Amino acid sequence: MSQENVEAFNRAVDAFDRQDFEAMLEELDAAVEWYDAAPMLLGGEATVYRGHEGVRDLWRDLDDAFEARRVEYTEIRDLGGRVLATGRLHARGKGSGAEVESPYGIVCDFENGKAIRVRTFLDADKALEAAGLRE
Repeated sequence: MSQENVEAFNRAVDAFDRQDFEAMLEELDAAVEWYDAAPMLLGGEATVYRGHEGVRDLWRDLDDAFEARRVEYTEIRDLGGRVLATGRLHARGKGSGAEVESPYGIVCDFENGKAIRVRTFLDADKALEAAGLRE
């Protein structure tokens, strides 16, 4: 099942890049918990979004804050029921036009082919630790 999880992750990333929100939701369990670090770029705290409606709120929050955003993944690891990806986040603030670049990591836990928990990090080492690969 793990290769299927990587494929689901890649479909979600592709949908995110196309800003096809409904296609991204297809890869997420209806009760998904999404722990997002992006608010930290704006001086806030990491935030938890629950369920598809919560992820819709996340999408709106990102659209309100950023004119453009993309993640370049340099590594995607299949960890069985979990996918770990690391790379760099690139974003441009809405209104300010400020360019932001940050290390980025994401850990997705899967059940029955759907992501049930998504955790994002602005530090790849923290993502590795969350995935159980570092102490």
